[in-house]
Amino acid sequence: MPIPTEPIGSIPRPAELLAAMHAYAAGKLSAEQLKTAEESALRDTIARFEETGSPIITDGEQTKPSFATYPLAGLKNVAPGGVTIPFADGHTRQLPKLTGGPFRYAVKAVSYLSAAKRFTKQPVKQAVISASALSLLYPQDGIGGYSRDEFLKDLLDEAERDIRQCLEAEAACVQIDFTEGRLALKLDPSGELLKSFIDLNNQVLQRFSPDERMNIGVHTCPGGDHDSTHSADVDYAQLLPALFRLKAGRFYIQLASEPDRKRVLDAIAKLLKRGQTIFVGVTDPINARVETPEEVRDRVLEAGQAIPIESLGTTDDCGFSPFADDTSTSRETAFSKIKSRVEGTLMASRGLGI
Repeated sequence: MPIPTEPIGSIPRPAELLAAMHAYAAGKLSAEQLKTAEESALRDTIARFEETGSPIITDGEQTKPSFATYPLAGLKNVAPGGVTIPFADGHTRQLPKLTGGPFRYAVKAVSYLSAAKRFTKQPVKQAVISASALSLLYPQDGIGGYSRDEFLKDLLDEAERDIRQCLEAEAACVQIDFTEGRLALKLDPSGELLKSFIDLNNQVLQRFSPDERMNIGVHTCPGGDHDSTHSADVDYAQLLPALFRLKAGRFYIQLASEPDRKRVLDAIAKLLKRGQTIFVGVTDPINARVETPEEVRDRVLEAGQAIPIESLGTTDDCGFSPFADDTSTSRETAFSKIKSRVEGTLMASRGLGI
């Protein structure tokens, strides 16, 4: 079989959908009208994904407010003022904070998966947010009557349920978004924060059987928002040993935008365990230039010199629009890059005789 290739997830939303979302938030559009705009965007996204030849597709996260906050939509026990994430270009994103317990997901990822599967016969993967990212919702000064330990127990249960429901709904695979991994080392160079994140996510992963974990992966990148990153200056050498402690079967690793890909590949090769698949990034979503299939082919062959071919896959470095309002990349560019990834990966497979 050819080398597997998968997208990370998000695709820039059409202008019509963004306008509908803004109008709905302002009370100028009905829920039914918003649903019509969402379905139109979803149909178009899936059709365009299929046109790229991608063997596995996503819903493009068209109806997610963001990759990180989808479980919170509609919750009454969250408020503004949570952890602030600074990006290299000076802009920030701020998480909400929890104001009371118990913690429950208001929206489950399986709802996005089920909606997408209505419009395609292609295998659909589903991205979910990590437990470690959502652990940042709990305020440092605590919540009266609801301890951090109680919150974490609820969080682990909800994170497990989010993944399990997607597997039961026959997702091609489930991808845990863990972009805060590299950021943790920037916030706390001692590595203690990262260690706590790894331990928390493993508490979720350990609830699944070894066979189930083969279809559960973890995505890492230095963030990608408005063509900027939050932790690209953190050396991968600091992250990778901890990352590979995660009990996952798949790893989606940003690589195309790395200045020294060979060094990263050599480090991955030393940490790779039997049965794991490494999906290396071969396209850079925050670079407007579209890679040619030949460039992708060469990056795949480069990766194949370090990683056994039977353990190698390809992906995009990051989602193209992890936050709904990020229009820094056009839909046309995103799908052109995906098509180059698919074609370049197939060229590499043929060149290797597989």
